[in-house]
Amino acid sequence: MIKVMPVVGVRPQIIKASPIISLLNHDPEIEMQLVHSGQHYDFDMSKTFFNEFDLPDPAFNLDVGSGSHAVQTALTMTRLETVLAKLKPDVVMVFGDGNTTLGATLAAVKSRIPVCHVESGARTYDMSEPEEVNRVLVDRCSQLLCAPTQNCLVNLRSEGLGEVAFGSSDTMLDVFLSHTHDVERATVNFPCLKDEDYVVLTFHRAENVDDPERLKKIVSAIINLPVKVIFPVHPRTKIALEGLGLWTPLLKVFNITPVRPLGYFEMLKLMKHSKAVLTDSGGMQKEAFFLRVPCVTLLYHTGSPETVWLGANRLVGAEPELIAEAVEKANVTTLRLKLKGSNPFGDGKASCRIVAEMKERFMLGKLQIKPKITFT
Repeated sequence: MIKVMPVVGVRPQIIKASPIISLLNHDPEIEMQLVHSGQHYDFDMSKTFFNEFDLPDPAFNLDVGSGSHAVQTALTMTRLETVLAKLKPDVVMVFGDGNTTLGATLAAVKSRIPVCHVESGARTYDMSEPEEVNRVLVDRCSQLLCAPTQNCLVNLRSEGLGEVAFGSSDTMLDVFLSHTHDVERATVNFPCLKDEDYVVLTFHRAENVDDPERLKKIVSAIINLPVKVIFPVHPRTKIALEGLGLWTPLLKVFNITPVRPLGYFEMLKLMKHSKAVLTDSGGMQKEAFFLRVPCVTLLYHTGSPETVWLGANRLVGAEPELIAEAVEKANVTTLRLKLKGSNPFGDGKASCRIVAEMKERFMLGKLQIKPKITFT
């Protein structure tokens, strides 16, 4: 039995990890030790996804909760260290680029436990972005790197990490293709919505919500959009808006409808019939691409440049004029014709490849942290 410990903590991690967790849970050669960091402690941001994907309850919840990047990373490290000592996994699996990802990676490698990083190799080359810091450090520390696209694999090879990297395809596409019927059956109870009659808005990244000027510019742009805006509100975003006195004014804008955070099926159903998706979420940029819905990214860079290269995603940052222009020009029909046959994210079989690769490398002794002995 190979003891494998997947560690998740935020919405995107749970989504991209879900097909791997299911495979590990039913593999007779694997003992799974699922850990939740508790980074997303709100039910709508976490537990609902476990229910939707029929995932087993975590063996441990680290109860990290909210806090600064340093606090979340540190709590993940210190609390996971205790769990590692107790369960003694053979491999730790981490996902994406969150603080949970970095904290779990550091705790594992310092305990001499190899790490498999799913969705590795994405780069924005902007170290002012906390997620980019996490990506670079996690990839440098991991013993198996699962690159979701050819571009990610090229990035890893250029950094001298080709020996531990392989092209897996993207597990988010696995999830999307596996749940198309669930998305179709989902009920979204927002009255008076017609196809392409509204946009979906969500943002939560530190560079947007922790910067008062950027936050004010985004709100200014959204208020003046000439279309309905459905706004699933991240708890972090609501706190920032309230702190600047912007939350109450937003509630009075007739075209903006703030709603609770949505489950995966509800969110994709809402996105599928929208005119465009406005977001700073890396996962939603890819989900919009899968749905062939125009994406307007409220950042100045992206870890998924493939979506930009293919014309499905426009980077607008926090610039009101660019936001308005991108929404005005968004056209679902044109985009679907342009993207016909284009899919840089693989074939929907990434999870099987990742589990098989991890097992093979472990059996061959290639997932070990060994001292490097040199003589000078």
